Amino acid sequence: MARLLSRATITLMYRLLSVGIAMFASTAYVLESQAGIVTFGTGANQFQMEFVTIGNPGNAADTTGNPTPAGAVGYTYDIGKFEVSRDMITKYNAEFGTSNKLIIPLGRLSSGYNKPNKPATGVSWNNAARFINWLNTSTGGFAAYKFTTGGVNDNIALWTAADTLDYDSANPLRSKRATYVLPSMNEWYKAAYYNPSDSNYYDFPNGSNIAPIRITSGTAAGTAVYNTNGPADVTLAGGLSPYGVMGMGGNVLEWEETSFLLDEISNVAADKANRGGCWAWTSIELSSLKRYKGQPSGRNEYIIGLRVARLTSPSTPPPPPPAVPEPSSLVIGTLFGLGGLLAKRRMKR
Repeated sequence: MARLLSRATITLMYRLLSVGIAMFASTAYVLESQAGIVTFGTGANQFQMEFVTIGNPGNAADTTGNPTPAGAVGYTYDIGKFEVSRDMITKYNAEFGTSNKLIIPLGRLSSGYNKPNKPATGVSWNNAARFINWLNTSTGGFAAYKFTTGGVNDNIALWTAADTLDYDSANPLRSKRATYVLPSMNEWYKAAYYNPSDSNYYDFPNGSNIAPIRITSGTAAGTAVYNTNGPADVTLAGGLSPYGVMGMGGNVLEWEETSFLLDEISNVAADKANRGGCWAWTSIELSSLKRYKGQPSGRNEYIIGLRVARLTSPSTPPPPPPAVPEPSSLVIGTLFGLGGLLAKRRMKR
């Protein structure tokens, strides 16, 4: 009887172990496959952003583009795979309410500017920074940017040493507690022009010194939306950069966090930079040589949008996902459980 019971127990043990390991593998796959997607908003106003990891921390800077040097980043971070869409801003407006509503002007109806998946143009730098702040605070985090007045398009202020939890002397524009931010000059440049496979920079965000092929919409490798009649959907804005980011060349210009003259500390209201070219321009504007400026309160109805970056190790990170037990934990737990069951059966004999 003891031998029969032992064999039955061993059979049960293997079956439970197989189920446990399968559950572990399944759960791990779900966590990994969803790691780059974040949901914002509530109810009917929910929307998702997909992020791509920009690794290779400590990469050398490029000295052939504009500005120079550019692209050196000493940490791993994420960047939005796609530009922010009109739908995201519309849902933010509904979620936040009228006190901080961002006005996106209607574009040329004949070009389909106003469809939900088109890029959110017509958003000033200050508008973009307030949207970024909401991405942080609505998910339990901390605002990235400091506004001293309540107007939706008022200029930003610097964090100071008195803001002990937020102040970073290396970048007093950005709170060190922030998770979501506008990409800095270096963060944007690296995500667009650096190729991690060979540690080189290229002139265009297709990993080449030759301009991308012009398209009006699509996802084929080595393509971009430029010299056409209007922007494509953010998910159809051309081929990917070497890191796997779409639309960093063409479709719409994108705001950088950084000022055009790199002078935030001395002049917080200075013109902010934007780059990447747009649907209306020629291929040269997509290159690493081109960088443009605009007033932080200024809007452009047709050609400037934004993209979101995510810092993967903020000073106060969001709560981690539920822990998934290691396979060894499953094995040990199963062995102890079955051992206890066997002991109880033997005691009853």
